[in-house]
Amino acid sequence: MFYHLFDYLEQFDFPGAGMFQYITFRSACAIILSLLIATVVGKRIIRFLQKQQVGEEIRNLGLEGQMQKKGTPTMGGIIILLAILIPVLLFARLDNVYILLMIVSTVWLGLIGFLDDYIKVFRKHKEGLKGKFKVIGQVGLGLIVGITLYVNDDVVIREQATLSEVGVMASTVDEGFSEEEGETILMKDVKSTKTTIPFFKNNEFDYAWFGLPFGKYAEEIGWIMFIVITIIIVTAVSNGANLTDGLDGLATGTSAIAGVTLGILAYVSGNLVYADYLNIMYIPHSGELVIFIAAFIGATIGFLWYNSFPAQVFMGDTGSLSLGGIIAVFAIIIHKELLIPLLCGIFLMENLSVVMQVSYFKYTKRKYGEGRRIFLMSPLHHHFQKKGIPEPKIVTRFWIVGIALAVLTIVTLKIR
Repeated sequence: MFYHLFDYLEQFDFPGAGMFQYITFRSACAIILSLLIATVVGKRIIRFLQKQQVGEEIRNLGLEGQMQKKGTPTMGGIIILLAILIPVLLFARLDNVYILLMIVSTVWLGLIGFLDDYIKVFRKHKEGLKGKFKVIGQVGLGLIVGITLYVNDDVVIREQATLSEVGVMASTVDEGFSEEEGETILMKDVKSTKTTIPFFKNNEFDYAWFGLPFGKYAEEIGWIMFIVITIIIVTAVSNGANLTDGLDGLATGTSAIAGVTLGILAYVSGNLVYADYLNIMYIPHSGELVIFIAAFIGATIGFLWYNSFPAQVFMGDTGSLSLGGIIAVFAIIIHKELLIPLLCGIFLMENLSVVMQVSYFKYTKRKYGEGRRIFLMSPLHHHFQKKGIPEPKIVTRFWIVGIALAVLTIVTLKIR
């Protein structure tokens, strides 16, 4: 909003209007405002939730300190959503397709999570929204994101091409080209199914390779595969964040770490100079996403003010589903979705621990007549609680692992 306002005022030489042209300035404004909203406004929202007796229902699982959390306000994800959306609406370009997709994703999953929390808290149904409806919502968002990226003409990557490839004469080109080994090199914007992956040539993998056996339909098959992968990633990461939200500050801190990493990747991917220097994919107009992720980082860190041990508020599904979905969609937009298993390794481990526990229990029950377990309890963080490790120590150690995974994610950009 402010970008468009000051862009208009700049023609009248309005003092300071030009500052809003800079992504770094607007990102700084976004992170400061999101921190203020999460801490100052968040305090008032927590008081409101306490008055409404929006308390967490706790099942006694025999975990140390668990029952002391009974009655702690939940649905605090509302704080995170406000702290993200308000700065983005104020400081980001609202005509940018990537920003619009991120806003839709945040609101979409926020509403699904809110409905789940509402059913648990006010309708007193412990199971909340049925799992199949959550999955339908997540799949729906994956379809929206995948199809939008496919059909929108502004969604392109910029790559090198020769004059013969773009079909123009040298005399018609007056800038943006160079001579390399006797051939004129241009930069062209193309619709592409390429994405970033370590260990491959140029760190790029093309979904269209799946369609090579289909000849001329290779590109269409590539986009179908991309949409399928998008649905899987959105569903898996949002559920992973939801499972991780079991200890004070765990999901919030882990998401903040992933957000910082994605912010770095978005900044270099959206800056032609840095993308060229690092030899990574340049995505025009994606630099605007830095403003969104700045608000995301501010919101999660600000929420930690109240969510760190001992928590004064829980985010509930309103927050956890949104955080996971935001990370997934953001990574997809900047063509880094195949780095998600590494970057979101904590979410992945939490997901796998549940799948392994349930699968092994069912298998052993069929085979031996008695279910057996791999972990003392799942998700994984509860396993360590059962071993008697204090909650703050578990959370801190998970953060340390998350930071290590984030560093490795960035390092993979140079592993070819």
